[in-house]
Amino acid sequence: MKKAAILITVLITALSFLPMQARASAIEEENKVLDSLEAFEQVMEIPEQGIPPALLNNAEGIAIIPNVIKAAFILGGRYGTGVVMLREEKNEWSNPLFISITGGSIGWQIGAQSTDIILVFKSRRGVENIVNGKFTLGADASIAAGPVGRHAEAGTDIQLKAEIYSYSRSKGLFAGISLEGASLQVDYDSLESFYGRGVTPREVFSDKDIMVPDVAKRPKKAVGKYTAQ
Repeated sequence: MKKAAILITVLITALSFLPMQARASAIEEENKVLDSLEAFEQVMEIPEQGIPPALLNNAEGIAIIPNVIKAAFILGGRYGTGVVMLREEKNEWSNPLFISITGGSIGWQIGAQSTDIILVFKSRRGVENIVNGKFTLGADASIAAGPVGRHAEAGTDIQLKAEIYSYSRSKGLFAGISLEGASLQVDYDSLESFYGRGVTPREVFSDKDIMVPDVAKRPKKAVGKYTAQ
């Protein structure tokens, strides 16, 4: 009987921590949304050296992945989590869907750094493919280092032959970046913590019958501000 009483006490104690753990996790996801918003806004504050307006105005999707860690000692690796959004009707944007990026490289390299990454999707296909499963940049969709600056459309690849354009911001510097071979996939743990158990990626995009935290509206509004046609 004594052992049973101890077991019950342990179980009750453990269960009492679950709401606190759930709330702590939800706060973590809120911070991911806010970090993504901050990364995007900081990039857009440097219009002369940022993403060309013509590219943003025609974007069908945008992914913002702040604080991507790239570490290397002969073998390199990359990992980060962020959000992706789809353009909807009337220039409105979908709720942010949590995603992760992973990738690696081989070569003589050493060092570590944290980088903000922005991906601009020319079509919905790339974002839809992320929802359908693991999505490899360069293999499942063509990707190119994005042109930089207001006048970049006058040259290079602004004719938009690639499906996805990639950018990075590290130590205040903003430039196109090659991300071929990196993989994107839905971060289901963050999805569940933020929107609730059982919510699917397509429900996040459609915004039907789900509870959307107020913080999710902020990146939608910010991206919409800079992608008006």
